[in-house]
Amino acid sequence: MDEYSRFVDWDKMDVSAQSQDTKELTCTDLHELKQLARQGYWAKNHSLRAKVYHKLISNIPCRTVTPDANVYRDIVVKIIGKRNSSSLPLPEFVDNSLIPTYCLNAEGVGAVRKIILCIANQFPDISFCPALPSVIALLLHYSKDEAECFEQVCRILACNDPSKRLIDQTFLAFESSCMTFGDLVNKYCQAAHKLMVAVSEDVLEVYSDWQRWLFGELPMAYIARIFDVFLVEGYKVLYRVALALLKFFHKVRAGQPMESDSIQQDIRAFVRDIAKSVSPERLLEKAFAIRLFSRKEIQLLQMANEKALQQKGITVKQKRQNVHLAVHAENFKSEIVSVKEMRDIWSWIPERFALCQPLLLFTTLEHGCSLSRFYSHSEGHEPTLLLIKTTGKEVCGAYLSTDWSERRRGGNKLSFFGTGECFVFRLQPEVERYEWVIIKHPELASTGSETENHAQPVSSTLSSSSIPSDPSDRLSPFLAARHFNLPSKTASMFMAGSSECIIVGGGDGQALYLDADLNHGRTSHCNTFNNQPLCSESFQISILEVWGFRD
Repeated sequence: MDEYSRFVDWDKMDVSAQSQDTKELTCTDLHELKQLARQGYWAKNHSLRAKVYHKLISNIPCRTVTPDANVYRDIVVKIIGKRNSSSLPLPEFVDNSLIPTYCLNAEGVGAVRKIILCIANQFPDISFCPALPSVIALLLHYSKDEAECFEQVCRILACNDPSKRLIDQTFLAFESSCMTFGDLVNKYCQAAHKLMVAVSEDVLEVYSDWQRWLFGELPMAYIARIFDVFLVEGYKVLYRVALALLKFFHKVRAGQPMESDSIQQDIRAFVRDIAKSVSPERLLEKAFAIRLFSRKEIQLLQMANEKALQQKGITVKQKRQNVHLAVHAENFKSEIVSVKEMRDIWSWIPERFALCQPLLLFTTLEHGCSLSRFYSHSEGHEPTLLLIKTTGKEVCGAYLSTDWSERRRGGNKLSFFGTGECFVFRLQPEVERYEWVIIKHPELASTGSETENHAQPVSSTLSSSSIPSDPSDRLSPFLAARHFNLPSKTASMFMAGSSECIIVGGGDGQALYLDADLNHGRTSHCNTFNNQPLCSESFQISILEVWGFRD
């Protein structure tokens, strides 16, 4: 077919999908490249795609000393010799990953193993990289020989641009990416997440498969289209596509019985056979329709998750902690929720805190109905969980991302603070989580200038000047108010507290108000949404508990 056909088994390829038009790529503008990549400009021309890959990869900023094709030619004989590469054990860092053939011929399949072994020789710092076999197998399609493929993979691995994340090479980076993906699923694929929680004993274990879906299970035509965009736009594309896969899985399988005893196996099977239900173009269309957080915000979330893992000493591969076991039945006792209900709540919280266990900080049964005691027992803990049981047997609560001591910034006035990770929820009579955080406080909004003087607006509360020098110290990385559909700076916040009351915003127009005596509360609900109210509009509190997170 062309000079890049050495390792391709064309009998297994869909040749009809290939165009013989002689196209060239001359643009250098990043925005235009993005559009062309997403549109599949070079997807149907094997030779053009090879040239585009070579150009994009050659422009990746790398370490000064990065192994090239000549290095491969020097070391491959020493490492492999005359032995059959299929008889040589692969390095541990590929973690028994699938080695996809991607329509490679016998020479190509053998070349994948040889290149992996040579990379292990040249990159001793790589400790965990399960995506590597897939990347090598794909790039062999678009390489003239093994040495050229080796050089291109080395450039991807040796990228030294801190703002350009490409392939995870340590267990810490991989595991934090799984946690980050779980956080994104929790926010953008709530229906699918609810299914995962219902049918899986460990939802984190399901999400740890997300890279395998892309680099292992997806057919060649799909991963190639994803890689087209990945080389232009970076790591965020992978999150987008994995989210889209989960959305399609839930849509196609909704209401159907599981095909196996494992949701993991069902998802893998769905991804392998995705051509039956979703085209590559439709998959990418769905992926880019998701209004995902910015690259900076995802990077901050990744940093926060890495820091949580480091603090737990989880930096090398080990048995995953079952998230449902984070709430131990023998050590947990609440007068409001059962162990099962607390485990359900645990499935909603950011994954870096799902590593922790609940710690009771305050309960009205022991500490009385005093807002000042509520503050004194809750301050110094971040985040916290608020649980309320009403005299009408309703149960609701809130996940609060920020220390209540932040309320002091407003002096004696009602002060707004918190981040977009806050949410409210209802457990009884029906389970419902309200995602977007919006406090609607008409009394304050109507006072205009007074509100502006005393209540810190979101834009100033979350300004860059207030961000600590180490961004990973921020427990919530979601800095942009635009993600939370805030109608105005003065009418929409996250949390508020004073000596008179506390207010917690919920999503979809929900808000929870508690009076100073902690005996009475009320809710607000925006009728433009179909969700059921968080609780009765006015209610009497039977029990209130505040829980912290213990390492």
